[in-house]
Amino acid sequence: MKILAITSIRSEYDLMTPLFSMLKSDKDIQLKLLVGGAHNSPSFGYTCRDIKNDGFDILLEIESLIDADSKSGRLKSAAVLLITAIDIVKAYEPDLIIYAGDREEVMIGALLGGYLGIPTLHLYGGDHAADGHIDNPIRHAVSKLSTCHFVSTDEHKKRLLNLKEPSYRVFNVGSIALDKFRLIKVKDDIAKNVALREISKPIALVIYHPIQEEITDAPKIVRSILSSVVKFGYHCFVGLPNTDPGNNDIRNAIHGFAAECDDVTIYGNLGREDFISLFKTSSLIIGNSSAGLLEAASIPIPCINVGARQRGRSCGNNVLFANTTLDDIQKALKVVSTQDFQNQVKKVINPYGDGHSAEKAYSLIKSIDFKSMLAKKEDPLCEQS
Repeated sequence: MKILAITSIRSEYDLMTPLFSMLKSDKDIQLKLLVGGAHNSPSFGYTCRDIKNDGFDILLEIESLIDADSKSGRLKSAAVLLITAIDIVKAYEPDLIIYAGDREEVMIGALLGGYLGIPTLHLYGGDHAADGHIDNPIRHAVSKLSTCHFVSTDEHKKRLLNLKEPSYRVFNVGSIALDKFRLIKVKDDIAKNVALREISKPIALVIYHPIQEEITDAPKIVRSILSSVVKFGYHCFVGLPNTDPGNNDIRNAIHGFAAECDDVTIYGNLGREDFISLFKTSSLIIGNSSAGLLEAASIPIPCINVGARQRGRSCGNNVLFANTTLDDIQKALKVVSTQDFQNQVKKVINPYGDGHSAEKAYSLIKSIDFKSMLAKKEDPLCEQS
């Protein structure tokens, strides 16, 4: 069986690595990766190097990222990825194309599969946030274009069924993102090794990505988060934002604040084991990263989600949503510092699974006849089963 997996950014690649590793180890499966986007950009750490170090076979590296920090740049990057991939994918003739999440590469994967007559598998479909971001309609549109779906929760499965995807196409495997939290052990002195000095204060992991609705205020929001977390006695380990429009202003705000504060450490692209170790060593995650909703409950630690991004998504009761003002952020920090909230976090059950999702996904890939599902004949006017 020939499988092609599409990846364009470190965060999504790390979600899928436990499954990729299982597929790679199977002598009956030939797994190749199509690597584009931020992976091939020096500005974002050239993480294609990490894919090679992990030992995966790369079919094609595409320098598709147009680093313009604009609305049109992301769309142009998608166009480059598509036009460059078509002939190579056609020639390779995979039996299955795999893609994950809600960024533009999933749409590219779905189009390649649909028009070239190749079965496709979409992971993390059926999710939904109330922020109105383009990721939502992309995710749902890709679900209608995809052959099969591996979702993370029963709610996500129900949402796809409501989109008139028949139940025989939809499987709840949980979130593969959690597997690495079970498999990876905390490295000794991880905070010291990242900060290059001793860290005696509790650690707050700060990750804030740009969204269109907050793009003007994003630098102020980031400074409010950092100043509040430092005020509450944490040392901040701050991840740089993704490639979405507005990322440059956020990067500048982070670097500007860090230059004036000893309790801030900036990291770019940490290796998988380093990031998980740092995450598991932290006492808090704050910002608007999906890692707070999906993964923090598996440690478990509190998550403060600031602003509109991620609202409406399933999460454990370790998550507290806050508005973007300085006062609201500080109120949220007071709440998560209480003993009642800390006790609540200790008892949290992660709604996204138990850390064994890659095994379930691998078994299904081995057993499903994807080719028989390729033709999507379902009529939205008819009840599906």
